[in-house]
Amino acid sequence: MQMTLFLLKRFAAMVPVLLGATFVSFLLLHLSPVDPAKAYLSASGITPTEDTLNAVRTQLGLNRPFWSQFGHWLWQLGSLDFGTSFFSKLPVTRELAARLPITIILAISSLAIAILVSIPLGIASALHKNRLIDHICRLLAFLGASLPQFWLAYLLIYFLSVKMDWFPLQGADTWQHYVLPSCTLAFALIATYSRLLRTGLLEAQEQPFIMYAKARGLGSFVLVARHMLRYAIRPVVIAAGMNLGKLFAGTVIVEQIFAMPGMGGFFLDSVYHRDYPVIQSYVLIMAVVFVIGNLAADVVQAYLDPRIAQMPRKGE
Repeated sequence: MQMTLFLLKRFAAMVPVLLGATFVSFLLLHLSPVDPAKAYLSASGITPTEDTLNAVRTQLGLNRPFWSQFGHWLWQLGSLDFGTSFFSKLPVTRELAARLPITIILAISSLAIAILVSIPLGIASALHKNRLIDHICRLLAFLGASLPQFWLAYLLIYFLSVKMDWFPLQGADTWQHYVLPSCTLAFALIATYSRLLRTGLLEAQEQPFIMYAKARGLGSFVLVARHMLRYAIRPVVIAAGMNLGKLFAGTVIVEQIFAMPGMGGFFLDSVYHRDYPVIQSYVLIMAVVFVIGNLAADVVQAYLDPRIAQMPRKGE
């Protein structure tokens, strides 16, 4: 029952956030110094005149009051209608359906690689503090936090694609195409998550319930897997939930380097062509991803520690 109420509160808290993100993404159209009607005509290769501008404003509904336009856009969003692209003249929903799955797969695979690699690294580093494996993990964490993503991407391309010919260089047709981009995005996350897990495990060793478990004679594997890891993994869960949105936004550069037809290149093209329906949709999708990431982190934390579901936040 407590978990159900906890989830209902979190879902209710999502509503005003998503409405605010919807309003901000729609407001971008009106805050832009460029007239959307002129942007539409420029993308169509038509010279703007007063008559054509008025016709386009009527067609796009730009001559109606602000709140009327916003209400109409909300109605469209309710039916998953993001409008029509100024440049391609195709529905934005169709454009997103062709590109969004590539970005989703890339982001989720990167997050999965980061978690699967950082957990054993963090455990090994904590259990062998100040030994060789700990120093190696620290070095990897330092490199992960220091190397620019684009430089790491080019290194992987040069050695694993050009020299070794292990992975394809460009595209997104098979799972092999996702290996290098996913590793590029995951490397920095591995550095962060492994250090967070190491710190959490070292703190867990000083907790009374861990000392009691040691006194009972539990083995190291049981002690870490059943007790310490459950306590120390929470900061990693929070970071992963917050990084989900950053991963989606951070795929722009990586997708360009590996020539993946995902959301990154689509967004850059829309900015270049001032394709406002696409820009609005991209901003809204990023906001939704950030909210979903934080919600998922809250749910996992409540599962790991049921007391969280019983602890009201400030203002509740």
